[in-house]
Amino acid sequence: MVTGAARGVGAALARDLAGRGAHVALLGHGRDRLERLAAELPTPAQAVEADVTDDDGMAAAAREVREGLGLPSAVVANAGIAEGGPFVSSDPALWRRVIDVNLTGSAVTARVFLPDLLRTHGYFLQVASLASFGSAPMMSAYCASKAGVEAFAHSLRAELAHRGVGVGIGYLNWTDTDMIRDGDKYPVLRELRGHMPPPARRIHPVATVAGRLADAVEHRRAAIYVPAWLRAVQGIRAAMPVVVTAVSRHELARLEAAGPLEHTGPLGAGGAADLAARAPASPGPPARGT
Repeated sequence: MVTGAARGVGAALARDLAGRGAHVALLGHGRDRLERLAAELPTPAQAVEADVTDDDGMAAAAREVREGLGLPSAVVANAGIAEGGPFVSSDPALWRRVIDVNLTGSAVTARVFLPDLLRTHGYFLQVASLASFGSAPMMSAYCASKAGVEAFAHSLRAELAHRGVGVGIGYLNWTDTDMIRDGDKYPVLRELRGHMPPPARRIHPVATVAGRLADAVEHRRAAIYVPAWLRAVQGIRAAMPVVVTAVSRHELARLEAAGPLEHTGPLGAGGAADLAARAPASPGPPARGT
């Protein structure tokens, strides 16, 4: 079962897992996209539209998956959104929504599917990020949420180890998704990425990233790093805030001198889909005779 499966890493991961013979439940926003992807896969697949932050809706989605494909043996908490801009002028509702989808949504996903994983002695994979330990300016909600999911997964692993359920964390760097392409349209985000060391600023093909995550699922990895050198960054993570602050002090001052720093709003098609799913329904036409 993969959340955020309508596009990006989630869709690519579903394709890779199906290519390895897995039956895949696709969960996310956009039933039409999910159903088209399910129809393309070479193995039985199921499309389930749900909001990962909705406890009741996710409980219903879990029941639907059980009825359609049986008990899951692996669950991937991949759904995520992002927005960028100065925290001091950020929209509180949007900032909170990033936390809710990325962190609370992962916890809701775990809560509704863990009873199944306990029965199958299965595996839960939490998709995290370099942002889990390398927080950047202008992305406070995203970085806070990814640091949170890392801590959540570590806690869950320790809690479930004696129950035979594996828990893994996928640490991803820049991946070629619409979220990253949209972010590069904003000078401040593009410039900040551009000042990272060359290996750290590289954008990786989504199929490559999905393949590494599929390996993690297949082999029940405790951690997977994409690219592999990210593992080495764990050893110097305590020094990263100092380095990031030093670079940001210079670069943000330069960018602010050129004009006010913009807010991005929800990034990419995934962010737009989440926004659209929560928008109030448009009123229908007036009844005849009124």
